[in-house]
Amino acid sequence: MSGETIQDIQALQDLKVLDLTRVVAGPYAGSILGDFGASVLKIEVPGRGDDARGYGPYENGESMYYANLNRNKKGITLNLKMDAGKEIFLKLVRDADVLLENYRPGVMDKLGLGYEVLHDINPRLIYGALSGFGSYGPYSQRPGYDIVSQGMGGLMSITGAEGGEPTRSGNAMGDILGGMNLVIGVLLAVHARDLTGVGQRIDVSLVDSVVASLENAYVRYFKSRQIPERTGNAYASIAPYDTYMAKDGRVILACGNQKLYEKFCTEVLDMPWMITDERFLTVPLRVRNNKIQKAYIEEWSKQYTVDEIVEKMLGKGIPAAPLYDVKQITEDAHIAGAREMFIEVDHPVIGRSKVNGNPVKLMDMMPRVNYPAPTLGQHNEEVLEALGYTKQQIEALRAEKII
Repeated sequence: MSGETIQDIQALQDLKVLDLTRVVAGPYAGSILGDFGASVLKIEVPGRGDDARGYGPYENGESMYYANLNRNKKGITLNLKMDAGKEIFLKLVRDADVLLENYRPGVMDKLGLGYEVLHDINPRLIYGALSGFGSYGPYSQRPGYDIVSQGMGGLMSITGAEGGEPTRSGNAMGDILGGMNLVIGVLLAVHARDLTGVGQRIDVSLVDSVVASLENAYVRYFKSRQIPERTGNAYASIAPYDTYMAKDGRVILACGNQKLYEKFCTEVLDMPWMITDERFLTVPLRVRNNKIQKAYIEEWSKQYTVDEIVEKMLGKGIPAAPLYDVKQITEDAHIAGAREMFIEVDHPVIGRSKVNGNPVKLMDMMPRVNYPAPTLGQHNEEVLEALGYTKQQIEALRAEKII
């Protein structure tokens, strides 16, 4: 450790990552690796860069959307369709541990830079591929975006008001799940490489990621052969477990087991009869009769403010919470403060701004934002000079639009 303390070390500081990804899922994965010290080099198309550079909001002409997803990376531009660009790329591959890409399956092969080629050059390379439908199967060549994954993965079918339209999650849930699964795959492959000495290819699909996230929806279908329906904020397996009207808004109440439910009825609602009422005796009965029971609960909840209800519930050890909007989250002492879910960075163009924090906390090696997202081609000279290119050669590459 050469005199370093454990707090000086970052968990992934010995990994070199080449990030060819664009938009959300892949860049999110790269930023997570970077948060824990991996040396991540973002490689973008000259002149245009990642599509996300065109997504707002903007500050001083720079995309804050892009900056949020690409912190902790250095950046170069490289034209992989030209021989000189491929030559530079292959030099980078020789010294890399991980490559991330989210092109449609087969694109890297057409460029002459597919897994087999790169594996021959660097057998220890871990090749992480992320796409809409995966690299094999009847749909592998279909383009995939987040809304496609939410639709075909089933998330939209169970999301929304009862009797209402299928609804996309308010965030890019398919992309985020895909990015997280790509990180999991990389870390598994890194450990496998410690056992075998060689890297391997990781294949992650956005649709697969959404399908896996629906957990009990499929179990319920396999049991009953009934297609799960949209139920608003109610949960298909537990009740009371929903949002309820308070005097000044909506509050979340969650009685996850019988003991909590009985405590809720007796010590909070003062309605002990609900424990023995035949409609509410068991969890399945309460789920079936949730609307009826919700009306009783809201007769009580509408008398109090959200804060009053949360205080009453938590005072009895029963899970409850306010239903926050984004403003409230960014001002919360626990989430934004103690848990550091928003981190200030100094960007060379945007200036002082905030990006999302990392939800994973290694208690001895906390995630860090070591540097902000790169401007387009910001580190071209630094990276190419390290590969042995002279300033004159770099200028020639720029003139030929190779970088």
